[in-house]
Amino acid sequence: MHGTPHVVSDVMTRTVATVDRGTPFKEIVRTMQEREVSALPVVEGDQRVAGVVSEADLLPKEEFRDSDPDRYTQLRRLSDLAKAGAVTAEELMTSPPLTTPPDATLAQAARTMARARVKRLPVVDGSGTLLGIVSRADLLKVFLRDDEEMAEEVRREVVSYLFPSPSSAVWTEVRDGVVKLSGHIRDTSLVPVAARLARAVEGVVDVEFDLSEERRPS
Repeated sequence: MHGTPHVVSDVMTRTVATVDRGTPFKEIVRTMQEREVSALPVVEGDQRVAGVVSEADLLPKEEFRDSDPDRYTQLRRLSDLAKAGAVTAEELMTSPPLTTPPDATLAQAARTMARARVKRLPVVDGSGTLLGIVSRADLLKVFLRDDEEMAEEVRREVVSYLFPSPSSAVWTEVRDGVVKLSGHIRDTSLVPVAARLARAVEGVVDVEFDLSEERRPS
């Protein structure tokens, strides 16, 4: 019954700034500044993604530039100290890279970003070849969907499935991404199911109900 969800390939940026393993530190910083990005895929060969270098990978060089960390800091932050001495993308990058396939849903990509606390993901095919990049801002584009478009999807995928007429009379309205279902239904126990399905529609912000159980003739 479900409609086709929006997937990563629908919103990803296809022209991607990249660096290779040997790109020097200063060139990485310059590329980030010029392209206004916070991370760059590190590619090799036929555009296979070997890793990702981010602003967080670059900052230790400044942090430890004029300091002499104590032994506790040295033990606790070995990785950062190693990056403080790095001079190329290969030494700085996070590898293996965290990536997403182009057919992942936006929800799947969002969960991956949230769990890993990253701002963007390279999009790769089955062989690891770079196809694009998806950012947090790209994932939020789904909330720009037209209200009436979402209302029609809720009517088709939720209301007609759970509350078919003539046994039920349900009206669907969407305003600023908030779905409101109102009317009369035969079985109010289906309301939680309707809430879950309506919230699963891409772009829905929230769901409200004004539904009452239809009185049956005695």
